[in-house]
Amino acid sequence: MTSALMLSAFDIFKIGIGPSSSHTVGPMRAALMFAQALERDGMLAGTARVQIDLYGSLGATGRGHATDQGVILGLLGDAPDTVEPDTVQPRLDQLRRSGQLMLLGRHPIAFNRERDIAFLGHESLPEHPNAMRFTALAGDGATLTDAFYFSVGGGFVVEGNGGGAEPDMRTTVQAWPYPFRTGDELLAQAQASGLSIAALMLANECVWRPEKEVRQGLLRIWQVMRQCVQRGFGAGNPQAADRLPGLLRVRRRAPELHRELCARASSADGADPLAVMDWVNAFAMAVNEENAAGGRVVTAPTNGAAGVVPAVMHYYERFIAGASDDGIVDFLLTASAIGMLYKANASISGAEVGCQGEVGVACSMAAGALAAALGGTPAQVENAAEIGMEHNLGLTCDPVGGMVQIPCIERNAMGAVKAINAARMALRGDGSHYVSLDAVIKTMMQTGEDMKSKYKETSLGGLAVNVVEC
Repeated sequence: MTSALMLSAFDIFKIGIGPSSSHTVGPMRAALMFAQALERDGMLAGTARVQIDLYGSLGATGRGHATDQGVILGLLGDAPDTVEPDTVQPRLDQLRRSGQLMLLGRHPIAFNRERDIAFLGHESLPEHPNAMRFTALAGDGATLTDAFYFSVGGGFVVEGNGGGAEPDMRTTVQAWPYPFRTGDELLAQAQASGLSIAALMLANECVWRPEKEVRQGLLRIWQVMRQCVQRGFGAGNPQAADRLPGLLRVRRRAPELHRELCARASSADGADPLAVMDWVNAFAMAVNEENAAGGRVVTAPTNGAAGVVPAVMHYYERFIAGASDDGIVDFLLTASAIGMLYKANASISGAEVGCQGEVGVACSMAAGALAAALGGTPAQVENAAEIGMEHNLGLTCDPVGGMVQIPCIERNAMGAVKAINAARMALRGDGSHYVSLDAVIKTMMQTGEDMKSKYKETSLGGLAVNVVEC
């Protein structure tokens, strides 16, 4: 058996802020890592300025994805899972007025966003399309140190040297009781042990933390997802009445749709057989409108695809008789196992493989997880996950205006509906099928490699050049 990834469900599902895991959360983490390294190496006090160079997709769409904002927050000492979204804009306004940034919240340096952050969309590094270089400068302008980082999707960050070596994203671990790296290996472990995919994933998670903590952590992830949907519907969120930020001024639709659905459900003529689909659309759009507004979301596996998994989980909770917290835990464990397969053998980065690696992977994860929560066998779960990706192959990433709004918000709703259908199709079979999940993952990666770069989160092709921005 090949070695397993050293990944946790809490790597696949990470709490952060919008609008992008690779372009906001990843750069924030990289900036924090760099600032912490300055302190660790005794260079914090001698730093007078920090220069940030954003390459490739980060440079091309970084303004629309708030990459500069993420970098600044990381230098200030903020982490994606603890930063308070409501405090971000006031602090950025204060930074602009003062021209002074407090590194890690305590060491002042001069800072000017236009001077100190360079968007180099025309330059790419060979390691990955999402590359960053941080340089610490002394008072006389001399370089104290520099470091390269790669935001490889889903908020994952890899440190590199910019010298052309492939970042090591394949760290292994042998401590798992049920190690796997491929879908076939995952199925073999389930068959040999007699365990469901969720049960063997739980056993693997318990290598790092007690079972009670795993369950509590997963239910915490679910709680954040639920809170995100409610804020997207407008609960305790005055900003839900506003249009989304940016030149497009996209109107939020989830609050109005939610009100209409609630009114329809309470009326005598509320027997629309497709109302469930409307609810799934509302759940997904609520999440992604919150993401586009910079709210708190869960990468699932990315921010741009953050609405698919929560929408399908809300479908399970609201419309499936007997839904329970145990089902929610099984859902997330199963989804994380599927996400790990894509992370290990392909990519979850839109800048690397297009949106098939984001909404496509999210659809695959949600489809397999729903099949598991509904009592499917491991073979049916694998089949559902395969169907979810097979019919997202070739999906491009061409955000209009470089923002995670059009087509991203609606695309999450489409991905959620597709995931539910994939699960239902798989559950009507016995798990046998011609195309394996491993085959479709391999195909997705090959398709991404063949895809023209302009269709991979650069806003240089597709809808991004055929839709007037303002």
